[in-house]
Amino acid sequence: MNQNKEADMIERSCVDCGNNNCRKEQGNFPDFCATTQLSEETKAKVIARYQEPDNHKVMVESAMVESEYYCKMTRVEETIQFAKQMQYHKIGIATCMGLIRETRVLARILREHGFEVYGIGCKAGTIKKVDMGIPASCENTGLNMCNPILQAELLDEAGTELNIVVGLCVGHDSLFYKYSKAPTTTLIVKDRVLGHNPVSALYQADGYYKEKLSADENTMISQK
Repeated sequence: MNQNKEADMIERSCVDCGNNNCRKEQGNFPDFCATTQLSEETKAKVIARYQEPDNHKVMVESAMVESEYYCKMTRVEETIQFAKQMQYHKIGIATCMGLIRETRVLARILREHGFEVYGIGCKAGTIKKVDMGIPASCENTGLNMCNPILQAELLDEAGTELNIVVGLCVGHDSLFYKYSKAPTTTLIVKDRVLGHNPVSALYQADGYYKEKLSADENTMISQK
């Protein structure tokens, strides 16, 4: 299949738009624009959800933090400021045990700002990987499985009002988001190769990482 035919088969969305007209409305919307194709029913349903008290407060306070501190505060500072404006008191941390030192620093800072902090590491429960059907070959990174569902459950039992994810693995973080009852924000995304700065791979996608990120290279890796 040639590239033109492959392009015609792609379902276009915001990632394919170069206009960014939804930001300032100073240009044109593409034919496939999610805004112009939005049904009144879907729009009304979403707006109604924003009017729910909890959702409305989160949206307003997060917008105020962005507006007032844009390019002025680090992510840590913004998280603290958001939690203060939301009047949260008890903050949960779901941490990778490989980043426990960073988490201890974060907990200390949060406590200095008057928050109660309760953190749960990913290995809590010490459940063996093989007991859960995970191949023994995965024990090269440890005998016990990561346990994001337990992390979410224990933070819920502790009554946390805001949860912070620190370095949970890809997929494990997905399960934590799925089961966390408190609102969740991410502070650190794990990427050991790039010093937990995964966007670097995107900045180098046309340079050093071009071949590493190619479909052919990834196909070879998956078949090893």
